[in-house]
Amino acid sequence: MPKTFLIDTTRCTACRGCQVACKEWKNLPAVPTKQTGTHQNPPDLTHFNLKLVRFSEHVEKNGKVSWYFFPDQCRHCLEAPCKQASSVEGAIIQDEATGAVIYTEKTAQEDFDVIRGACPYDIPRQNPENKRIVKCDMCSDRLKAGMLPMCVKSCAMGAMTFGERAEVMDLAQKRLAEVKKTKPKAQLLNPDDLAVIFLVEDDPKKYHEFAVAQAPALLTRKQMLAGAFSPLRRLARAMQG
Repeated sequence: MPKTFLIDTTRCTACRGCQVACKEWKNLPAVPTKQTGTHQNPPDLTHFNLKLVRFSEHVEKNGKVSWYFFPDQCRHCLEAPCKQASSVEGAIIQDEATGAVIYTEKTAQEDFDVIRGACPYDIPRQNPENKRIVKCDMCSDRLKAGMLPMCVKSCAMGAMTFGERAEVMDLAQKRLAEVKKTKPKAQLLNPDDLAVIFLVEDDPKKYHEFAVAQAPALLTRKQMLAGAFSPLRRLARAMQG
C-alpha cells in the first residue's frame, strides 16, 4: 500500500518552512529571486526548488482581499503519466514499498518536453547543466531510515500529515467534513489518483492553475509516439550493447 500525504491548506500560514527544509535537506543551492508583486519566491519551481509555497491573492466582490497558500510539489500519481511517457528504461521508477515516483540519473537521456508535457500538474524541471529531470522524490532516503519526509517534519502548523494510505485517507475525509461546516466549497483534490492529497476550502483555480489535473490528461502525439516506441528503443539499445 503506497504512502500518502495530506496537505491541509486551511492550516497553512505560508511560513515556507517546508520549502526551506526541503532545499536544505537536499543541499540545493540558492537561486536568484525576483519581485513580481507577490510574496511568492522564487516565482516558480526550478531544478533547485522542488517544493514551492505558492501565494495567490484575490479581491472578492465585496472588496475583501483573500489569500490562498498552496505548498506545491510532485503529487506522486498512483499511475504516473510521466512514467508512462518515459522512453528510457530505468529513468523513471516507482518504489513498490512507498509508491514514490523517482527520477534517476537516466532522465538526462529523456526528452524533457515529453516528460514535462505528460505531467498534469506541471511539476518536472530540468537541470540545464547535466540535463537531468528532477522533482520531489518523497524524501525516499529519509523513508528508508524510518523518518518522515522533510517537509512534513518541518511543518510547524501541522498542515502536513504522512503515513499509510488508508489511515491518511480516513483522516482526510474527517478533516474535510469538519472544514465543510464553515467552508461548504471545501474539497479534496484528485484523492483517488494521487499520493499527495490537498484539502482546499475554495475553488482550486484560486490557488494555482495546476492545483487539479488538467482533465482529461491527454498525451500529445509526440508523447504517445514516445511511449509506443519505447520498447523498440530499449531493444535497439540492448542489441547495440
